[in-house]
Amino acid sequence: MVALYGAVVAFIGLLFDYINYAFPNALNYYSYYDPYQGGVAYEMASLIVLAPLCLILMRLIRRDIARDHSRQDIWVRRWALFLTLFVAGATIVIDLIVLITTFLNGEALTAAFLLKVLVVLLVAGAGFLHFMADLRGYWAKNPEYARYINWAVGLLVVVSIVSGFFIIGTPMQARQERMDTQRVQDLQNIQWQVVNYWQQKGRLPTSITELEDPISGYTNPRDPQTHELYVYRATAAQSFELCSSFTSEGGAGFGKEEFMPSMVYGSVGGSWAHAAGEACFARTIDPERYPPLNK
Repeated sequence: MVALYGAVVAFIGLLFDYINYAFPNALNYYSYYDPYQGGVAYEMASLIVLAPLCLILMRLIRRDIARDHSRQDIWVRRWALFLTLFVAGATIVIDLIVLITTFLNGEALTAAFLLKVLVVLLVAGAGFLHFMADLRGYWAKNPEYARYINWAVGLLVVVSIVSGFFIIGTPMQARQERMDTQRVQDLQNIQWQVVNYWQQKGRLPTSITELEDPISGYTNPRDPQTHELYVYRATAAQSFELCSSFTSEGGAGFGKEEFMPSMVYGSVGGSWAHAAGEACFARTIDPERYPPLNK
């Protein structure tokens, strides 16, 4: 039962994360940016371990019951079944109450909300029907159907995990996006160092190494994969370019521009949208907005 409850919670949580990714919320852009840094990895791992464990243990218990029918009426087992039925039934009731309350309050019934309600209703309903049949001895009388259910549940778990790689991408793709995000943040940092240099000295640095300051402790960031310095070029008296190579397409801030409309670093200097491959960002300093401090 512990394996069962853990697997069910992980399964519902995983589907919720898929729904959140497919129907993103602007207030929850971090999970959209990299779901593997949230609960997805833990939920997948829990399903991979707990779901087979639960199915194997259930199979062994039913095999023991087939050999000794008195085991079916052991009080611990019956109380565990009653508890599971109670939890599943209460979950169905609470799920419907939440749905109706949301509707009566006049709140928008979004696709994400309705899908989450449906997921909870289907999982809890299936669990309730399954263990009600178990309590009545249906699976003991029809062991071949019980095997079909086990295989179907196992297939459902596999499909739910594999489909995540198509919905939210693979962990390798998420890692590449994290690297691209780090590159954007590094370029934003360098940009502000260039602006600060301009304000302090009234000119742009001729090379990126001039930005390093042992007194303040600033050192130029390096590419997280190649460990090389980023490309900086002064193109005019008040204009410069910052360049980097990216592994995937991305936008401002955290790679999802529509969900990160402003950042402390990214709010000045235009968009950081980029395609895969090398990208350069041209910047021109407005002397009225960032006047040199020595004037």
